[in-house]
Amino acid sequence: MSTLYWSCLVGGFAVTLILLVVGEVLEAALDALDGALEALDLGDAFDPLSAVAGVTLFGGAGVLLDTYAGLDTAPEAVIAGLVGLVGAVALHVVYVKPMRQSENSTGFSVREYAGKTGELTTGVPEGGFGEVVVRMGASTTFQTAASFSGHAIPTGTRVVVVEVGPQGVLRVAPLDTDDLAGSPEQAAVPPRLQTRA
Repeated sequence: MSTLYWSCLVGGFAVTLILLVVGEVLEAALDALDGALEALDLGDAFDPLSAVAGVTLFGGAGVLLDTYAGLDTAPEAVIAGLVGLVGAVALHVVYVKPMRQSENSTGFSVREYAGKTGELTTGVPEGGFGEVVVRMGASTTFQTAASFSGHAIPTGTRVVVVEVGPQGVLRVAPLDTDDLAGSPEQAAVPPRLQTRA
Protein backbone atom coordinates (compact mmCIF):
# COMPACT_ATOMS: atom_id res chain seq x y z
CA MET A 1 0.00 0.00 0.00
CA SER A 2 2.94 2.28 0.64
CA THR A 3 3.76 2.27 -3.10
CA LEU A 4 0.22 3.45 -3.96
CA TYR A 5 0.41 6.28 -1.41
CA TRP A 6 3.78 7.46 -2.67
CA SER A 7 2.61 7.23 -6.29
CA CYS A 8 -0.46 9.37 -5.54
CA LEU A 9 1.59 11.91 -3.59
CA VAL A 10 4.39 12.23 -6.14
CA GLY A 11 1.96 12.09 -9.09
CA GLY A 12 -0.21 14.83 -7.57
CA PHE A 13 2.80 17.08 -7.00
CA ALA A 14 4.07 16.37 -10.52
CA VAL A 15 0.73 17.28 -12.10
CA THR A 16 0.59 20.45 -9.98
CA LEU A 17 4.12 21.48 -11.05
CA ILE A 18 3.35 20.74 -14.69
CA LEU A 19 0.23 22.88 -14.49
CA LEU A 20 2.17 25.73 -12.88
CA VAL A 21 5.05 25.61 -15.37
CA VAL A 22 3.26 24.88 -18.64
CA GLY A 23 -0.33 25.65 -17.69
CA GLU A 24 -0.91 27.88 -20.71
CA VAL A 25 0.13 25.11 -23.10
CA LEU A 26 -2.07 22.52 -21.39
CA GLU A 27 -5.08 24.84 -21.08
CA ALA A 28 -6.60 23.57 -24.34
CA ALA A 29 -6.13 19.94 -23.25
CA LEU A 30 -7.80 20.66 -19.91
CA ASP A 31 -10.65 22.43 -21.69
CA ALA A 32 -11.13 19.30 -23.80
CA LEU A 33 -11.10 17.18 -20.63
CA ASP A 34 -13.61 19.54 -19.05
CA GLY A 35 -15.82 19.22 -22.15
CA ALA A 36 -15.60 15.43 -21.95
CA LEU A 37 -16.59 15.53 -18.29
CA GLU A 38 -19.55 17.77 -19.13
CA ALA A 39 -20.63 15.15 -21.67
CA LEU A 40 -20.80 12.67 -18.78
CA ASP A 41 -23.25 15.11 -17.13
CA LEU A 42 -21.46 15.23 -13.78
CA GLY A 43 -22.43 18.88 -13.45
CA ASP A 44 -20.41 20.96 -11.01
CA ALA A 45 -19.70 18.00 -8.75
CA PHE A 46 -16.33 17.19 -10.35
CA ASP A 47 -13.48 19.29 -11.61
CA PRO A 48 -9.89 18.28 -12.46
CA LEU A 49 -8.27 20.70 -9.99
CA SER A 50 -10.17 19.27 -7.03
CA ALA A 51 -9.51 15.70 -8.21
CA VAL A 52 -5.74 16.28 -8.38
CA ALA A 53 -5.82 17.86 -4.90
CA GLY A 54 -7.83 14.92 -3.54
CA VAL A 55 -5.41 12.33 -4.97
CA THR A 56 -2.41 14.26 -3.59
CA LEU A 57 -3.99 14.52 -0.13
CA PHE A 58 -4.88 10.82 -0.22
CA GLY A 59 -1.25 9.97 -0.96
CA GLY A 60 0.13 12.33 1.68
CA ALA A 61 -2.27 11.13 4.38
CA GLY A 62 -1.54 7.51 3.45
CA VAL A 63 2.23 8.01 3.70
CA LEU A 64 1.88 9.69 7.12
CA LEU A 65 -0.51 7.05 8.45
CA ASP A 66 1.62 4.21 7.11
CA THR A 67 4.77 5.66 8.66
CA TYR A 68 3.50 6.89 12.03
CA ALA A 69 0.08 5.41 12.94
CA GLY A 70 0.80 1.69 12.80
CA LEU A 71 -2.74 0.87 11.64
CA ASP A 72 -3.83 -2.08 9.55
CA THR A 73 -4.08 -1.58 5.80
CA ALA A 74 -7.90 -1.25 5.60
CA PRO A 75 -8.41 1.44 8.28
CA GLU A 76 -5.35 3.27 7.00
CA ALA A 77 -6.74 3.35 3.42
CA VAL A 78 -10.20 4.43 4.62
CA ILE A 79 -8.81 7.32 6.68
CA ALA A 80 -6.50 8.41 3.83
CA GLY A 81 -9.44 8.20 1.41
CA LEU A 82 -11.60 10.34 3.70
CA VAL A 83 -8.84 12.94 4.03
CA GLY A 84 -8.48 13.09 0.24
CA LEU A 85 -12.25 13.29 -0.30
CA VAL A 86 -12.78 16.00 2.34
CA GLY A 87 -9.84 17.99 0.96
CA ALA A 88 -11.15 17.77 -2.62
CA VAL A 89 -14.67 18.80 -1.57
CA ALA A 90 -13.32 21.65 0.58
CA LEU A 91 -11.19 22.96 -2.31
CA HIS A 92 -14.16 22.74 -4.65
CA VAL A 93 -16.53 24.55 -2.27
CA VAL A 94 -14.08 27.18 -1.00
CA TYR A 95 -12.15 27.98 -4.19
CA VAL A 96 -13.37 26.43 -7.46
CA LYS A 97 -17.11 27.03 -7.17
CA PRO A 98 -16.81 30.72 -6.09
CA MET A 99 -14.36 31.32 -8.95
CA ARG A 100 -16.77 29.83 -11.48
CA GLN A 101 -19.58 31.98 -10.12
CA SER A 102 -17.46 35.13 -10.21
CA GLU A 103 -16.70 34.49 -13.88
CA ASN A 104 -20.43 34.54 -14.63
CA SER A 105 -21.48 37.37 -12.34
CA THR A 106 -20.77 40.17 -14.81
CA GLY A 107 -23.43 39.08 -17.28
CA PHE A 108 -26.82 40.71 -17.47
CA SER A 109 -29.99 40.32 -19.46
CA VAL A 110 -31.17 42.90 -21.98
CA ARG A 111 -34.39 43.08 -19.96
CA GLU A 112 -32.42 44.65 -17.09
CA TYR A 113 -32.04 47.87 -19.10
CA ALA A 114 -35.61 48.93 -18.28
CA GLY A 115 -35.50 51.81 -15.79
CA LYS A 116 -31.80 52.59 -16.39
CA THR A 117 -30.67 56.05 -17.43
CA GLY A 118 -28.26 56.92 -20.20
CA GLU A 119 -27.29 59.50 -22.77
CA LEU A 120 -27.90 59.51 -26.50
CA THR A 121 -24.64 59.39 -28.42
CA THR A 122 -26.57 59.46 -31.68
CA GLY A 123 -29.87 61.33 -31.79
CA VAL A 124 -33.10 59.47 -32.45
CA PRO A 125 -34.95 60.82 -35.51
CA GLU A 126 -38.74 60.79 -35.58
CA GLY A 127 -39.80 57.18 -36.08
CA GLY A 128 -36.13 56.07 -36.41
CA PHE A 129 -33.23 54.72 -34.39
CA GLY A 130 -30.28 56.20 -32.56
CA GLU A 131 -27.70 55.04 -30.05
CA VAL A 132 -27.69 55.31 -26.26
CA VAL A 133 -24.85 54.71 -23.82
CA VAL A 134 -25.96 53.01 -20.59
CA ARG A 135 -23.89 51.98 -17.56
CA MET A 136 -24.59 48.44 -16.36
CA GLY A 137 -22.57 47.68 -13.25
CA ALA A 138 -18.92 48.25 -14.13
CA SER A 139 -19.64 48.13 -17.88
CA THR A 140 -20.54 50.86 -20.31
CA THR A 141 -22.72 49.59 -23.14
CA PHE A 142 -23.85 51.15 -26.40
CA GLN A 143 -27.33 50.05 -27.49
CA THR A 144 -29.74 50.80 -30.30
CA ALA A 145 -32.43 53.21 -29.14
CA ALA A 146 -35.84 54.28 -30.38
CA SER A 147 -38.08 57.02 -29.03
CA PHE A 148 -40.84 55.76 -26.74
CA SER A 149 -43.14 58.53 -27.93
CA GLY A 150 -42.08 58.26 -31.58
CA HIS A 151 -40.76 61.85 -31.63
CA ALA A 152 -37.19 62.94 -32.32
CA ILE A 153 -34.71 63.21 -29.43
CA PRO A 154 -31.43 65.11 -30.03
CA THR A 155 -27.90 63.83 -29.42
CA GLY A 156 -26.64 64.37 -25.85
CA THR A 157 -30.08 64.13 -24.24
CA ARG A 158 -30.25 62.29 -20.91
CA VAL A 159 -32.84 59.53 -21.30
CA VAL A 160 -34.50 56.78 -19.30
CA VAL A 161 -35.13 53.35 -20.77
CA VAL A 162 -38.90 52.87 -20.60
CA GLU A 163 -38.95 49.37 -22.06
CA VAL A 164 -36.99 46.92 -24.15
CA GLY A 165 -38.63 46.41 -27.52
CA PRO A 166 -38.31 43.69 -30.14
CA GLN A 167 -34.77 42.64 -31.10
CA GLY A 168 -33.45 44.32 -27.92
CA VAL A 169 -34.06 47.90 -29.08
CA LEU A 170 -34.25 50.20 -26.05
CA ARG A 171 -37.30 52.47 -26.15
CA VAL A 172 -36.26 55.67 -24.38
CA ALA A 173 -37.79 58.95 -23.25
CA PRO A 174 -36.06 62.20 -22.25
CA LEU A 175 -35.17 62.33 -18.59
CA ASP A 176 -34.62 66.08 -18.35
CA THR A 177 -37.19 68.13 -20.24
CA ASP A 178 -34.91 71.21 -20.20
CA ASP A 179 -32.97 69.49 -23.00
CA LEU A 180 -36.11 69.70 -25.13
CA ALA A 181 -37.35 73.12 -24.00
CA GLY A 182 -39.54 74.66 -26.66
CA SER A 183 -39.60 71.51 -28.83
CA PRO A 184 -42.82 69.72 -29.82
CA GLU A 185 -41.50 66.52 -28.19
CA GLN A 186 -41.79 68.06 -24.73
CA ALA A 187 -45.55 67.78 -24.74
CA ALA A 188 -45.39 64.11 -25.74
CA VAL A 189 -43.21 63.03 -22.80
CA PRO A 190 -45.26 61.45 -19.98
CA PRO A 191 -45.09 63.53 -16.75
CA ARG A 192 -43.60 60.68 -14.69
CA LEU A 193 -40.47 60.77 -16.87
CA GLN A 194 -39.97 64.53 -16.64
CA THR A 195 -37.79 64.47 -13.54
CA ARG A 196 -34.30 65.69 -12.83
CA ALA A 197 -31.45 63.15 -12.66
